[in-house]
Amino acid sequence: MPLVDDWLADTRTSYDTVAVAYADQVRGAIAERRYLRTALALFAEDVREAGGGPVADVGCGSGEVTAHLGGLGLDAFGIDLSPGMVDVARRAHPGLRFEVGSMTELDLPAASVAGLVAWQSLIHVPDDLVPTVFGHFHRALRPGGPLHLLFHVGDETRLKTAGYGGHPMKVHVHRRRPERVATWLREAGFEVEAQLLLDPEGEAPQAFLFARRG
Repeated sequence: MPLVDDWLADTRTSYDTVAVAYADQVRGAIAERRYLRTALALFAEDVREAGGGPVADVGCGSGEVTAHLGGLGLDAFGIDLSPGMVDVARRAHPGLRFEVGSMTELDLPAASVAGLVAWQSLIHVPDDLVPTVFGHFHRALRPGGPLHLLFHVGDETRLKTAGYGGHPMKVHVHRRRPERVATWLREAGFEVEAQLLLDPEGEAPQAFLFARRG
């Protein structure tokens, strides 16, 4: 497994390289997939029931999830490790706020967000740093605030060397069992409320986890 500084630098550089192609590939994906839309609608409902307030999309990429949450009436903003991705998100969604940052050193004040989403952004974080990330999420969320995760399901880690039109990349992709992620969440102080598998019989299953800060 790479050193922390190495994987962060490699991930940042890789997504800077593919930012435009990535945005082109994922544009419209939420509108085309009802389970994604339904999951975000449920998250928005949870945020409103918890009192409302700002919502962080951590690992926001090109801002598709952030924009969808904004369209649902939430005060959503995005954070991403890649300056290239943030530039793309700002151009595509000029009415929303996007900033550069790392979930391993999440620069959000304590209890400052009413909800937090991390879709397909934990997949590059090494196992030994996931508890640190969840600790940051717990600190940033208000008591009772919902957390919504989406990640690849499996038991292996692979090195991705190209993607999104064949552009060079160097990122480790970690596939994890929902039960393992749920254990990390509980250890960080979250209450895990629900789990949903997407395409469980397919080659690339994914999982939603709905949790709440205790």
